[in-house]
Amino acid sequence: MYVRDARNRDEAWLLDHIEEMGLDEVGFRSRDYVIAVDEEANERAGFGRVRVDKTENGEVCELTSLGVLEEWRGQGVGAHVVERLVQTASDDGFEVVYAFIDEPDYLRQFGFERVDVAQLPEHLRERLTKKQDTVTPGAVPLRVEVDRFRMPQRLRRAFKGATPEEEDTEPQEGPEDFGIDPDEATYKYDTGD
Repeated sequence: MYVRDARNRDEAWLLDHIEEMGLDEVGFRSRDYVIAVDEEANERAGFGRVRVDKTENGEVCELTSLGVLEEWRGQGVGAHVVERLVQTASDDGFEVVYAFIDEPDYLRQFGFERVDVAQLPEHLRERLTKKQDTVTPGAVPLRVEVDRFRMPQRLRRAFKGATPEEEDTEPQEGPEDFGIDPDEATYKYDTGD
């Protein structure tokens, strides 16, 4: 399992899953995303985006559109996507990264802290309001200084051995499912054997 930059050929897959999960796709550009990939099956497992916005006081960096496919959840995939996004932001010169999420405890385990809305740069206050009005009504603002980001070891270990959970297979349909009693039914081509 590894996390890589998204490629142009990932665009349709990303858009499908962003829509399916009800995530923010405002200003979509596939090059802003990273994707977690199972190297053995070459199967995509999760994704996320670094969104950089220019403001009157410079640029601000936000992590957004974080998603993990259901069969890959609970195995550190999202954690490694977040780690890669924070590293990307750091490489681009950002010291602070913001996120608006409706499950703040998830990001708190990495060092993110809640921010008072009044302390957000004006542009991010507007972004938060738009997200709350559209895709994430319960979103709260969080931030982390990139040098304070930490990855719990349990998530690092889980990611190394991540495998998709088997989907429940539907049981085979039998005559009973169609209201037929197999012991009493006769069939058009029954030979009586």
